[in-house]
Amino acid sequence: MDREVMEYDVVIVGGGPAGLSAAIRLKQLAAEHGHDVAVCVLEKGAEIGAHILSGAVLEPRALNELIPDWKEKGAPLNTPAKDDHFLFLTEKRAISLLTPPQMNNHGNYIISLGNFCRWLGQQAEALGVEIYPGFAAAEVIYDENGAVKGVATGDMGIGKDGQPTANYTRGVELHGKQVLFAEGCRGSLSKGLMERFNLRADSDPQTYGIGIKELWEIDPAKHEQGRITHTVGWPMDANTYGGSFLYHLENNQVAVGFVIGLDYANPHLSPFEEFQRFKQHPAIRPIFEGARRIAYGARAINEGGFQSIPKLTFPGGALIGCSAGFVNVPKIKGTHTAMKSAMTAAEAIYPRLKAGDAAGAEITAYPEALKKTWLWDELYRVRNIRPSFHGGMWMGLAYSAIDTYLFRGKAPWTLHNHPDHTALRKASDMPKIPYPKPDGVVSFDRLSSVFLSATNHEENQPAHLTLKNKDVPIEVNLALYDAPEQRYCPAGVYEIVRESDGSNPRLQINAQNCVHCKTCDIKDPTQNINWVVPEGGGGPNYPNM
Repeated sequence: MDREVMEYDVVIVGGGPAGLSAAIRLKQLAAEHGHDVAVCVLEKGAEIGAHILSGAVLEPRALNELIPDWKEKGAPLNTPAKDDHFLFLTEKRAISLLTPPQMNNHGNYIISLGNFCRWLGQQAEALGVEIYPGFAAAEVIYDENGAVKGVATGDMGIGKDGQPTANYTRGVELHGKQVLFAEGCRGSLSKGLMERFNLRADSDPQTYGIGIKELWEIDPAKHEQGRITHTVGWPMDANTYGGSFLYHLENNQVAVGFVIGLDYANPHLSPFEEFQRFKQHPAIRPIFEGARRIAYGARAINEGGFQSIPKLTFPGGALIGCSAGFVNVPKIKGTHTAMKSAMTAAEAIYPRLKAGDAAGAEITAYPEALKKTWLWDELYRVRNIRPSFHGGMWMGLAYSAIDTYLFRGKAPWTLHNHPDHTALRKASDMPKIPYPKPDGVVSFDRLSSVFLSATNHEENQPAHLTLKNKDVPIEVNLALYDAPEQRYCPAGVYEIVRESDGSNPRLQINAQNCVHCKTCDIKDPTQNINWVVPEGGGGPNYPNM
C-alpha cells in the first residue's frame, strides 16, 4: 500500500523547546518578509508536552529573543527563582557549600517544561504552524542523491507478530525542502543520521546522565516558593557522578529529582534505588513526610558538552536542540541553548527558502552562525567541568574550582569524553549495593512509580525495545554483568525470569512500562539494545512535569 505524501517547506521532528522554537522563528521571518512558508511539527507524544521532562529552571535569554512580550502572552513562568542552596551530603549530615557561579539562578524561573512547551505550541499554531501530536517519525526518507527529503510516520495497527491487524493504517510521508531533527536526547532517527553521514567523525562521543524526577504536593508550612536546592555526595560514592535538585514551584509543589552520570562502573548500581535512598536523608525526608506524590518520570540527559557536539548539518537537514547535545551541564540547563540552536538554524534556512534553493541543500550557514552566538561561547567556557569528574568527585570539584575561578573557562586544553557503555565493569569485580525496601511514605517501588507517569502503549504491537542479538542478554549481560538492564531501567522494563527451579534464565521485556528515557539504548554494555519508536501516542503522559 502506497503511503500518502504531504509536502512542506520545513518538516520538524519533535515538539519540544527546540522544534517549536524553530517553527516559530521560521514563521516570524516569513511574516517579516511578506512571504509564507509551510512548516509542520511531528510529535510522538499524545499531545505537546506529554513526553517532556526536565527539572526545570529556565534561563529566559533565548525566550526574550524569540518572544519578547512573553509575559503579556501568558507564558507559564510563574515562579521567579529566589535563593540558591548547594549542599554536600554525608550519610547523616548536610554541609552548605558556596554555590558555583554557573548555578546562580538570579533572573531565572522555576517552571514545568511540559507546560512551557504546551504554551510554545499555542504560539506556533497561532502563527500557522501545523502540529501533529501522536505521530511518531519512524523512518528517514532520502532522495535519489542521498539527501534527506522527509520522514515517514510509523504504520499503525501492526500486531506483535509483525502482521497487519484489522486496525492497520499505513504511515504518512512528510516531505520538506529541509528537515530539522529535534527529537531530544538520543533520538532514534538522529542516531541513524549520525551513523549514515558520519557526523561524529570530528567530535567526542556523546555522554549522558539519567534524570529521575517526582512532583510532590507538600505541607504549605514547609513550602518556600522560589527556593532552589542542589546536592552532591551521598548516596553516591566518590567515584560516581551524581546529584539532586529540589525546586519549590507554585501551589505548594516541589519538583525533586536525582541525576546519575551513565559512566558509572558498578553494574549493581540502580539509579532508581539511589533516588529513593536519597529521599531518606535526614535533611530531605522531612520535606516529604505527610506530602502527596503527584507524578513520576525519567529521561536521559546529554552531558558531553562542547566537545561532543557533532557535525550539525547534512544534505537536506540539520540537528537542533538536544538531538545535537547543547546542554550546559555545570549550569544544569539546556532549554535556553536548545531554543537558541533552533532559532539560529531557522535564521540560516529561511534565506534559502526565500531564494528557492533550499531543497536537499546542506545549510552550512547554520553551524557557522551558531559559532558566533552566545551559546557557543557559553558551552566552550564550561567544556572541561563535566569531563573532570571522570577522575572522581574530589578531583572534579577541585578542577572545576580552578577552571572556573583561575582559568575562567579559557584553559589551554580540552578534556575528552568516552562512551558510557564502556565504563561498566564485571559484576564479580564490584561490590553489591544493599538497597532498603520502599517504605511507601517517601520511597516507592518502580511499578507504583510508573503508574504515576500515565505510561501506556497499545499492547498488540511489536516491541519497540529491540535486540540485535537475542542471545546476548543471557550469554553476556547476565553472565558478566548480572543483567544490569534490570537496574539501570527506571521503569521495570527488563526482567530476568527463570523456571521454578532457577534454571533456564531468559530476558523478559515489559515494553508496556517504557517511559522513553533511552537509558537502555545508551548503557547496554554491548550496545545490543536498540530503541525505536512505538506507535504514535504511546509512552508517558506527563502532567506539569
